[in-house]
Amino acid sequence: MKKTAIILITFLVVLGGAFLFLQNVNINRLGSDKYYTQIIGEGKKLEEKATSGEVFVRYEYTLRAVKEDGEAKTLTFTSQTPLRQQAYLELFIKNDKGVTSYEEINEDKVPQKVKEKFM
Repeated sequence: MKKTAIILITFLVVLGGAFLFLQNVNINRLGSDKYYTQIIGEGKKLEEKATSGEVFVRYEYTLRAVKEDGEAKTLTFTSQTPLRQQAYLELFIKNDKGVTSYEEINEDKVPQKVKEKFM
C-alpha cells in the first residue's frame, strides 16, 4: 500500500512538472539564436485556401535583423496578424528552420550595439 502511494505521488509530481514546463516554455525558442529587428513597412498579405474553402490570412515580413554581437542578416517570417509599425521584435532563429518564434519587446530591451545598427 505504501509503495503504491509513493509511486502514485511520484507520477503526479512528474506529470505536474511536465504540465508546468509545457505551459511556460516555448519549445521553438530552445537552442535558437536571438536577433532583433524593427517593423518598417507593411507585411505582404498572403491568403491560402483550405480544402474546406476556409481562407487563412498571414502577413510576410522580410526585414534586416541584427544579432547582439552586431552580425546582420535579412530574415523572412510570417505573422497571423499585421505587426505594429516601428515595433521592436526579438526573433528566435534556428539554422535549419529560420525564424521559429518572435516576441515584441520594448525599445529599452534592445541591446545598445543593435540599436546603433538600426540608426
